Amino acid sequence: MERSFAEEVKRLSLGADEVFHGEGILAVTKALLQSGVSYIGGYQGAPVSHLIDVLGDAREMLDELGIYFENSASEAGAAAMLGASINYPVRGAVTWKSTVGTNVASDALSNLASAGVKGGALVILGEDYGEGSSIIQERTHAFAMKSQMWLMDPRPNLTSIVNAVERSFELSEASQTPVMLQLRIRACHVHGSFVCKDNRAPAVSTRDLIERPVFDFGTINLPPSIYAQERMKIESRWPAALDFIRREGLNERFGGDCGDIGLVLPGGLYNGTLRALQQLGLADDFGNSRIPLQVLNVVYPLVPDELVDFCAGKRAVLLIEEGQPNYIEDALHAILRRAGSDTTLHGKDIFPMAGEYTGEVLVRALAEFVRRSAPEALAAEGVARVGAAAAPLATLKPQAIEALGMPVPNRPPGFCIGCPERPVFAAIKLIQKDLGAIHVSADIGCHTFGTLPPFNVGSTVLGYGLGLASSSGVGPLMGNRVVSIMGDGGFWHNGFTSGIVNAVYNAQDSVLVILKNGYTSATGTQAIPSSPTQPAAKPLTLDIEAALKGVGVGWVRKVPSYNVGRMRETLNEAMTTAEGGLKVIIADGECQLERQRRIKPVNAAKLKRGERVVRTRFGIDDDVCTGDHSCIRLSGCPSLTVKPNPSPLRTDPVATVNQGCVGCGLCGENAHAAILCPSFYKAEIVQNAGTWERLLHRLRNGVIGMMAGKARNDFEAVAA
Repeated sequence: MERSFAEEVKRLSLGADEVFHGEGILAVTKALLQSGVSYIGGYQGAPVSHLIDVLGDAREMLDELGIYFENSASEAGAAAMLGASINYPVRGAVTWKSTVGTNVASDALSNLASAGVKGGALVILGEDYGEGSSIIQERTHAFAMKSQMWLMDPRPNLTSIVNAVERSFELSEASQTPVMLQLRIRACHVHGSFVCKDNRAPAVSTRDLIERPVFDFGTINLPPSIYAQERMKIESRWPAALDFIRREGLNERFGGDCGDIGLVLPGGLYNGTLRALQQLGLADDFGNSRIPLQVLNVVYPLVPDELVDFCAGKRAVLLIEEGQPNYIEDALHAILRRAGSDTTLHGKDIFPMAGEYTGEVLVRALAEFVRRSAPEALAAEGVARVGAAAAPLATLKPQAIEALGMPVPNRPPGFCIGCPERPVFAAIKLIQKDLGAIHVSADIGCHTFGTLPPFNVGSTVLGYGLGLASSSGVGPLMGNRVVSIMGDGGFWHNGFTSGIVNAVYNAQDSVLVILKNGYTSATGTQAIPSSPTQPAAKPLTLDIEAALKGVGVGWVRKVPSYNVGRMRETLNEAMTTAEGGLKVIIADGECQLERQRRIKPVNAAKLKRGERVVRTRFGIDDDVCTGDHSCIRLSGCPSLTVKPNPSPLRTDPVATVNQGCVGCGLCGENAHAAILCPSFYKAEIVQNAGTWERLLHRLRNGVIGMMAGKARNDFEAVAA
């Protein structure tokens, strides 16, 4: 994994009335332990990847409590775990990444929502919407509405988050409905404290087993049960949920002296809204707002009477809701009109139609709302002051551009230094010089960065592990064979069945490159079935080659990722061979970041013992470099950059290797494979060198010094 949480995990054992200090995800984990869950599963994905990591590090504690934990093979597998709560009064929780994970899990979730649950069933979603997002700009709200699963969106502080987890289980059981808890990026990483409760061992666990299985046809999703389930959703589960939300006060209301206006907002946007109000002089440093707030910690279902009561007597209300469609705004419009309320509702008429509501957006929109509604408590002078407070924002960016002399350049995502996937895309780029343009079906993972400069390789990205499947329609229509990309994480997640089995069954004549770096690197280098090292609880490592051969793939080649020349030759063979069917190239190269993490403590221990350690670095000879920078354009490695030409006779800057180099050798491999130039050299930094090495080093330096001195004397003689 990206990092160990072994130290933080110790805090999960805190008991009643002790104070927990830490990060949002750790608070979620502690809340699960306090809630008496019987089982937990999930699939990694930002921003909740490290929830799986924390649970993995806490496995000993989970075992003591009798909690079953599973690092699921996919989101669908995780969602299916919740089936345990359909017939038995056991609590379970699963987690994954917002919309993309929910899409994968949707079949199981739909069936779960229809059948209903006896034990609390909770889905913890890492909601990844907005400017820092890595995925398509959708929200989970639509799925919750479609399947009638309740959706929590708590205020981003640890007390609210912990309360939301605990209450979600209670809400689920009170309404016999699964609950989704969305945690936005800032909620996942917010730091704070809360007062703990004792961890609860579940009544049903791996230590206290279910004695007799239960069969109830009413929970089976077949006619006539499904018709009864649909009626139950409307006639009993929905009213039970509304009653629980209302009775337990899950939504919150905060007063203010500007009583003729108000704000309605999801809990997840509370911190940003309060900060914007503070910037406008409408809230103090302690979070007390002058404008009344109705905070929806439950964004679905809405409680009509709570909202009507909040809007009563108000001239205008502003609804704060990110993204499109504006589900809450439309629902609130309907609620107010049905109730005969004449309160003016603002929302997307003030806020942008789409996009994240950053601090700048919130400040501007709130100032405009105050200007339009003109609350009596502020008077005209107060409204003017709010407008004046927001005005400087318009000048900040122009001032920054003027100070810098240019706009701040965008920093696009890209491969890490030494990434083993970079040479594969360099090889694909090289073969296109020989074969012409090639259609490449890309995939989700680190390899998605291959679609960016300098490679620009990859025409489509349609889902995790679906690179090969997405080529099946276009492949028969292309002159050249289509190349598909798939990571080893995508292979085990979905690609094996949806892509490879499908391609073999349909006799597709195409090329697949499996990037085997050993981990799901993009989400934090979590272990997968084929990782070189497995968690202690899972010692078995599965083999990709064996799986391929098991379903009938006959043409399989395994190539070291960093051997660009051999990768180029293998790709050319796959593209030009007369042999039909699926041809698979396994690009084998461990993720360099994980390798560095793995070998760093090993090398440190060797140095401490006085043993020999060798570090490899690469450099560029300034006198040989021509300054055309083909090496940079072909590899795009962040450690390759430019510097002023040291020669007074040449003006073009020369390429150089900075201190970030990890010694993967790609730059030299590319130069050799593409026949670029001989300017690259390899250097070995030896620590704790032996006596013989030291003697050779002195001898080499002596000879080089003599030769350099002779050359200098000859030059001076010629000059004289």
